[in-house]
Amino acid sequence: MEIMLWRELLEPYGMAVDELMLKFTQVRDGYRKRGLYSPIEQVDGRLKTISSILDKVQRKNIEIDHFEEQLDDIAGIRIICQFVEDIEKVVEIIHDREDLKVISEKDYITESKDSGYRSYHMIVLYKVHTIDGPREVKVEIQIRTLAMNFWATVEHSLQYKYDRDIPDEIRERLTNASDAIVILDSEMSYVRQEILDAQNSFLLEANVVSDILNNIQNLVRYSNKREIKKIQDEFFRIHKTGNIKDLERFNKELDIIAEGRRAQSLEE
Repeated sequence: MEIMLWRELLEPYGMAVDELMLKFTQVRDGYRKRGLYSPIEQVDGRLKTISSILDKVQRKNIEIDHFEEQLDDIAGIRIICQFVEDIEKVVEIIHDREDLKVISEKDYITESKDSGYRSYHMIVLYKVHTIDGPREVKVEIQIRTLAMNFWATVEHSLQYKYDRDIPDEIRERLTNASDAIVILDSEMSYVRQEILDAQNSFLLEANVVSDILNNIQNLVRYSNKREIKKIQDEFFRIHKTGNIKDLERFNKELDIIAEGRRAQSLEE
């Protein structure tokens, strides 16, 4: 067996994790910047440690020289969603990406593992560009809800604590907790539209307020302090009422004022 240069071997996988975390975060932010609901709530990533690789190689009876071929989860991305329905949309987004090639999928949501674990797994091929040239690596993408992720995090910690031999009593409680999470996700789906309406309302108000403050900032260059203070006082008065329609109307008025002041400035 040749000497394992672990740093060089794992570098492409680390690059893949960093790049895909950024790309999926940009997808999430793209939805939000357009005032749309994002099916992606949170993105995490991790590179498997050398210790974890060696442990899995031993458990799976894999020849160390062939661990890259046999292990699919050296690089891992975790995409967290608010609702079960969002998972299907994220899977669709991944399939539509030209920089990812899906090579396998496992649905542990429709059919959970015996332990109660629930998640949607995808193995994809992703090309990174190293100093030695392009390299295509496998990346495991896990897609789950916030509730599923909480359960999986706790279960993983217990697996580590008990060296993968969790006592029956604790395992039973984990199973019961998993059943409760199924119910929780189901109940959240029933009130999904109400939650989305509330979140969209909050996002809309935040965007309008941001536009108003930008307009006020721009007007500082064309107006005196007395006028700016009057505008600010009016903004605070309307904002205190919490009426989004009045905020939108006020923002349009500021747009007209700002445009007029800019035009007047150019004429002078």
